[in-house]
Amino acid sequence: SIYDRLFNKIIFTIFLFFLRMALFFNCQLNAPVYSLNDEQMLIMQIVNTVLSFIIMVLVCITFSSNLQKAEKHLFLYNMELQQQAATDPLTTLYNRRRMEEILKNPVTRAIFIYPTKALAADQYRALLPWVEALGEHRLSVGVYDGDTPPAERKRIRERANIILTNPDMLNGSMLPNHSKYGFDFIFSNLKYIILDELHVYRGAFGSHLANVFRRLTRICRYYHADPQFLCSSATIANPLELAKKICGRSFINIDKSGAGMSERTYCLVQPEEKLNKDGIPYGKESIINVAADLLPQLMERKESFLAFARSRKNVEILVKETRDHLDAAGFLGTARKEEISGYRGGYTPLERKSIEQRMISGELLGLVSTNALELGIDIGKISTTVLAGYPGTRASFWQQTGRSGRGSGKCTNYLILANLPMDQYIALEPEWLFEHSSENAIVDPNNLLIQLAHIRAAAAELPLTLDDGALFPDLGETIPVLMKVDEVRNMGGRFAWSGGLYPAGEFSLRNIDQNKYQLINKETGKNITEMDEEQAFHEIHEGAVYMHDGDFYQVVKMNLESKIVEAVPFHGNYYTVPGSETNIRIIHRHKKQQWERSEFSFGDVNIADFVYMYKKMQFHNHQNLGFEQLTKPLSKNYDTEAA
Repeated sequence: SIYDRLFNKIIFTIFLFFLRMALFFNCQLNAPVYSLNDEQMLIMQIVNTVLSFIIMVLVCITFSSNLQKAEKHLFLYNMELQQQAATDPLTTLYNRRRMEEILKNPVTRAIFIYPTKALAADQYRALLPWVEALGEHRLSVGVYDGDTPPAERKRIRERANIILTNPDMLNGSMLPNHSKYGFDFIFSNLKYIILDELHVYRGAFGSHLANVFRRLTRICRYYHADPQFLCSSATIANPLELAKKICGRSFINIDKSGAGMSERTYCLVQPEEKLNKDGIPYGKESIINVAADLLPQLMERKESFLAFARSRKNVEILVKETRDHLDAAGFLGTARKEEISGYRGGYTPLERKSIEQRMISGELLGLVSTNALELGIDIGKISTTVLAGYPGTRASFWQQTGRSGRGSGKCTNYLILANLPMDQYIALEPEWLFEHSSENAIVDPNNLLIQLAHIRAAAAELPLTLDDGALFPDLGETIPVLMKVDEVRNMGGRFAWSGGLYPAGEFSLRNIDQNKYQLINKETGKNITEMDEEQAFHEIHEGAVYMHDGDFYQVVKMNLESKIVEAVPFHGNYYTVPGSETNIRIIHRHKKQQWERSEFSFGDVNIADFVYMYKKMQFHNHQNLGFEQLTKPLSKNYDTEAA
């Protein structure tokens, strides 16, 4: 270790010093053998003094330089201990290694990519102790996303060593402006790209990100940079394959866990059967009812918990019904309804941050969330998880239940089984869930439509050449099409962009739909939330009841032209469920294969989704109070590929 090397150098230097002194005194004690006159003796004393001084200087320099190194390593070690108390070991490893490189070379730049703004903000808070201890002049970090003010963006571009961002910002801001605003300096000195929560990047989202990284590779080559990629992932069956497809490089898999693991108990909860007046079963109790009965019990026992619901609406229903149970208990209970909150997409960044801080401080005992908290956002120590229904994959199940028991002590995980085929299969065969590995994460970076969108964006960033075919396999087919519509022009073998100003902004990495609807409180003018068109048609159509962290609103007007939806406060005892229908029309079959008595096809299809009515469902018993037809059905259709 560094301390052993420091000790050895000091001992060796002291040994040389005493050896020199011994030779000098030996000359004095054996004068007959080493007879020196006065002039020679003076010269010897001067030489001895000079050598002694040089040796002592070497001792001081060696000790000082090694002490600085020791202090740096001690600092990093102490900071690492603090980080381990607050975050996961992977984050600690990333931070320590990057800090050491930055201390050696202050112009080093690292980009940390997180799937959500909330997770990037959480990791930024985890990095602040490093900044405070080292000083802003030695280490600078910043979150670069859509919520970052212009002045802070400028500071980050000019000085930040570590930039925390998300794939959307990399796609829509950093790459298209690589030669402006200081991004050229960032890409020229880019040494590390950290991709957190790799398992999230599957399907269309992962396929888009793979093409974003292809564009990033072109930009880095242009600036003579070759950054190292590091990825972290929850347990999936194919981490190496997924990382290679997304990042375009080979990886080494480190799958041995050094994290602490508490004693874990798993409980499968089967809801009771409902009986008619003749005692004949006709269904099962709602999983929301079962969860709403369970959560107050956990709160009475002062157990910190995290409950997962399958949809945003179920989050709000579960929060309301749990609070109603706590109100009904009155003075007989010790838990308060203010000690539970919802957490989901659709809340503002300030609302989410406030909820996180209240949970960490202990003001809240528990949260009800969608899979938004499946990721590693710090919300303090959790002793219990409650899953209102099987989340759909084993990977999500282990990720959600893994939020509890991060440390010493025991933890309990409840899986409430819905009256659905997959949930009931788990009730019969629990070994399928607990003994099999997680699923594969699937991406298709070479999807033609996705690849086309990124080829257009890449052409606007740097002129394309035939060499780029190694990154974009369908480049040879795409270039003639783009030339035909005058979006690129041939400049001596280089194909430069000549189309619109901002092709990277013409598509979304996460959604097919670019249309956004704003929900406004008609009485106050306050913006309640924002959502894409397909979701808006299902959740904030006229007559719909929208729930937002305990507040209820009823939609009174939906303007399809301005995409503004108006709502007023609502105090009824029901919520609404849309009635919809989806029609699939086959456009063209590309492939067809027979397997036993079934025929499998792959090709182009048209999806048409209609919302034409809504039901009014009473809270707690979830009985249907009636339905209302929409004045004009809301329809959304799009073309895609399907099997």
